[in-house]
Amino acid sequence: MVLTELQKAVPAGRSESDRRARILAAAECAFVRHGFHAATMQDVAAEAGMSPGNLYRYFPSKDAIVAGLCERDQAALVTDFAALATSGDILVDIGMMLRKQLVAEPRRHCQIFVEIWAEATRNPAVAEICSRMDEGIRRGLAAVIEGIKQQGSAAPDLDTDFAVRGIVTVGVGLFKRRAHEPDFDGEAEVALALGVIAALFRGAVRPVELGQPAELVRPAELVQPAELLGGPSS
Repeated sequence: MVLTELQKAVPAGRSESDRRARILAAAECAFVRHGFHAATMQDVAAEAGMSPGNLYRYFPSKDAIVAGLCERDQAALVTDFAALATSGDILVDIGMMLRKQLVAEPRRHCQIFVEIWAEATRNPAVAEICSRMDEGIRRGLAAVIEGIKQQGSAAPDLDTDFAVRGIVTVGVGLFKRRAHEPDFDGEAEVALALGVIAALFRGAVRPVELGQPAELVRPAELVQPAELLGGPSS
């Protein structure tokens, strides 16, 4: 998104929250264009169409901008997890949540988090921000999984921590691929993720200890994708 589009999306001169949102959107563009480490506050100010001095009124540093980006996305995730907690069809709603992130959102949304994750490896302040956001995501997922176990929509002996780690691993991998792959097929990858998550919920995915024999399913016993989603097999 370029500056003129940002100005159209959030015209100048409104509320403090609108201005902060405009700055965060501009920061995403600047960080993706220049790389988070190389981007300066002046780059962000130019992208937002304001003076550096005015920018510092809202965000005193790049670390503060990262905190703002994470707080913005954390608030959206809280809303999403609340919807999942009362879902009538958990897989349908998880699919909608994934499509919002991997299909509807612009590619730069995933690219900026790859930039932030890279910065977290060398910047303790950014690492702490990322750690707090990750912990919030894990808590939200754990609460959802405990709820669907109680509702009978997941295997009663499902290890909640294992399921959370499995979902996070799939999600982070897809975020990275969305950021890097120009031909990323969001719909196909959402379907893949739903198949894995459905298998997790059914208890069909279990940890295998390194060096221990694992029982492989014979081809005739493989569950079809439609069955994983609760539908009839072909």
